[in-house]
Amino acid sequence: MDTGIFSLLAIFITVMLFMFQRTEKKRRRLALLLMLVFAELIRRYTWYRGVHVEAWAALATAAFLNGLFWLFIGRYNPVASSDEIKVMGLDD
Repeated sequence: MDTGIFSLLAIFITVMLFMFQRTEKKRRRLALLLMLVFAELIRRYTWYRGVHVEAWAALATAAFLNGLFWLFIGRYNPVASSDEIKVMGLDD
């Protein structure tokens, strides 16, 4: 197993899953569309380079890390709607 490719794929997939997890409900469809586009690019890369084992291991690692993040942080700090966010120090 090539650890360099595994690391890059794991980081990329983790960031994709994290961004989808922390997207507000109104924007989930757009985030899913972007995630599917990038997932297709990753799929084509793995077929071209023949790094299927690294890709599956990276996907499992990314899912595990995102699950841990959700378990310890995301569950207690849900994503707020952009309508509810208030900026401190803004005079309007």
